[in-house]
This record gives sequence, structure tokens and C-alpha cells, in this order.
Amino acid sequence: MINISDSASDKLKEMLAEQEIPGMFLRLGVQAGGCSGFSYAMGFDDAETEDDVYMDVNDLKVVVDKDSLRLIDGLEIDFEESGMSGGFTMNNPNATATCGCGASFRTALDAGKPAPEEC
Repeated sequence: MINISDSASDKLKEMLAEQEIPGMFLRLGVQAGGCSGFSYAMGFDDAETEDDVYMDVNDLKVVVDKDSLRLIDGLEIDFEESGMSGGFTMNNPNATATCGCGASFRTALDAGKPAPEEC
């Protein structure tokens, strides 16, 4: 299960409303890289595959591929305003190590493939 705070879901709904393609949803995933081994992938999509898991979180359609789900099950996404900017934060209960910016992680069972030049 993925958890999205009210502030993050409000921001995502606002961003989705700006999309000009009907049927868009939030796609979450993980890819190898980042300084800790895995990087989060978050974006909008309009196509699902048979390898995807669908969730409804705060009235948002969220899709995660099955391989990523094992690494981010329980993920908490928040959105924080900070002065003139803001951004999404990820709190992953599966992460045993994260980079300083919080954009990459590794788990106890899988270190991924770190790429320090990406930090």
C-alpha cells in the first residue's frame, strides 16, 4: 500500500488537472541508480500493463509495477512548501539507507546499482 498525504494529493490533483490527456494517473516506480542504489520514479501516465498494480489513494489513481512495489510497499509521500519552492518527500519504510537529498535508497535485501555521479 502507498500512502499520500492530503497536501501531496492536493498538489498531484492540481498537476493532473493541468494535463491535456484524459485518463492520466500517477505512476510510481523504482529504477536502478542514485547514490544509494535505487531512485524513485514518479510521473503521470495513461497506459497500464499487465505487470502493474492499481491502487486508489485519496481519490487518486496510482499505478506501480510489480517489481517496484516490493521496494516501496508502505511508501509515504508528502508535499512540503518551503519559501518560494516546494517539493515531494518520500518516506520509505523498506529503506535501510538513503542519500542526503532523499531521492535514492537501498533496502536490507537489495542494494541496487549505485551511481554516485547522479547525486
